[in-house]
Amino acid sequence: MSPDPAQTGGAQETGRPHLSSARALDVDALLDDPRTRIVVCCGSGGVGKTTTAAALGLRAAERGRKVVVLTIDPARRLAQSMGIDSLDNVPRRVKGTEGGGELHAMMLDMKRTFDEVVEAHADSERAAAILANPFYQSLSAGFAGTQEYMAMEKLGQLRARDEWDLIVVDTPPSRSALDFLDAPKRLGSFLDGRLIRLLTAPAKLGGRAGMKFLNVGMSMMTGTLGKLLGGQLLKDVQTFVSAMDTTFGGFRTRADATYKLLQAPGTAFLVVAAPERDALREAAYFVERLAAEDMPLVGLVLNRVHGSGAGGLSAERALAAAENLEDPGIVDQGDGKAGLRNSPDTHGSSESPDSESGSPAAASEEGSPATSERSVDQLTAGLLRLHAERMHLLAREQRTRDRFTARHPEVAVVEVPALPGDVHDLTGLRDIGDRLAEGRTEPS
Repeated sequence: MSPDPAQTGGAQETGRPHLSSARALDVDALLDDPRTRIVVCCGSGGVGKTTTAAALGLRAAERGRKVVVLTIDPARRLAQSMGIDSLDNVPRRVKGTEGGGELHAMMLDMKRTFDEVVEAHADSERAAAILANPFYQSLSAGFAGTQEYMAMEKLGQLRARDEWDLIVVDTPPSRSALDFLDAPKRLGSFLDGRLIRLLTAPAKLGGRAGMKFLNVGMSMMTGTLGKLLGGQLLKDVQTFVSAMDTTFGGFRTRADATYKLLQAPGTAFLVVAAPERDALREAAYFVERLAAEDMPLVGLVLNRVHGSGAGGLSAERALAAAENLEDPGIVDQGDGKAGLRNSPDTHGSSESPDSESGSPAAASEEGSPATSERSVDQLTAGLLRLHAERMHLLAREQRTRDRFTARHPEVAVVEVPALPGDVHDLTGLRDIGDRLAEGRTEPS
C-alpha cells in the first residue's frame, strides 16, 4: 500500500503546499477589469484582511487604476506602511506608489459619517437639534450595528461620487460573519420598531391631538419607561425620534440601494482566511452566506500558508535521524566499541596519556574536537525536530484546505505564504500583492 502523502510529506516534495481540487484565482485579471468597481474583503478577525485589502489597492493603483481603500479598523502600522501619519474619514493620497494610477486611503469615522448623513438630509436647524441630542450622541457612537451600517453609508457615498475606478473595502472585524450585510436590516427594524413608532406618534399627530395622545394614550407607557430608563433619557429619545422622523425613510432607501450595489456585477467579494480549522470553518460560512444573499463571490484568499524548502524529508525520517544523532549508542557501534568516535585519542590507544583521569587533556575535554562534533550533532538533531514539526504543520494545513475545497470546489483560491513579520511599508504591501497575483507559496 502506498504511503499517505500527508503523513510522509510526499505532498510537499517541492516545499509548496497545493490545493488538490481548487481553481486558481487570477487576481490581476480581477483588478485590471474595468468592470470591477468594488472589491469587498470579508472574513473573521485576525486573518490579515486589512493588509490584504491594502495590498490589493496598491497593486491595482500601480497597474493604472485610481483606487481608494476604505478600512474600518486598521492597525497603526497600516497607515505607517502607506506613508500616512494618520487615516481619517477623508481619502488621503498615498505617496510613493509606482505606475500610472493613484492610491488613496481612508479610515471610517463612524460618528462623523453618521453626522454627515444627518447634515445632508435635514435642514440646518433640525440637524443642529439632532446632533446636540444626548440620545443621538450615544446612538451614533455605540449602537449595535452602527459601525457596519456606516461602512455601507460611506461605501455608497464613495460610489456615488464616481471619482474612483476601484473601491477596496476592508469590512469591520465582526464576531458574527457578514454583520455589515445585516446592519441595514437591523437599523431598519430599529427605526420601524414598535417603540419608535409609539414615540413618534405624538409628533406625527401634532398639535393638541398629539398632546392628548401623549398625555392619555401613552401616560402608562411613558411612566413605566421613565422608571426603567429615567425621565430625561425618555425625553431625549422622544426628541430625537421626532427630529429624525423625516430622515428615517432616507436611511432605509440608501441602505437598500447600497445592498443592491453589493449584489451588482461590478462588485467582487473576496473571503480572507488562514489555513486553520476554525478560520476555514468561518470562511465556509461566509461562502454559503454570500451565495444565499446573491453576492458575487470571486474567491478565497488563503493567508499565512506555511511551506518548507526541504519538503522531500518527511517528518518520520527527520525524527529518526534526530534520534540517531542524540543516542551515540546507535551511531557509534560500527565495530562494537561504543563511544570510540568521540575518544580524544586519535590513534585508538587506550594507553594514551590524554585518556588518563585528571590529565590536562581530560580537564579540557570540553574544547576537544569530539565534544565540538557532539555539539554539532545536538544542534542538527534540534533542527531535524523543528523540521518534523513544520512538516506536521504542513500536513494539518493541507488536510484542512482539502476539506474546504471538497466542500466548496467552485471557489477559486489563491495562497499567500506566512511571512516572518508584519508589513511595515509599501515594499511589504507590494510583495504581498505580488504573491497574491502569482498565487505562489514559497518557503518561509
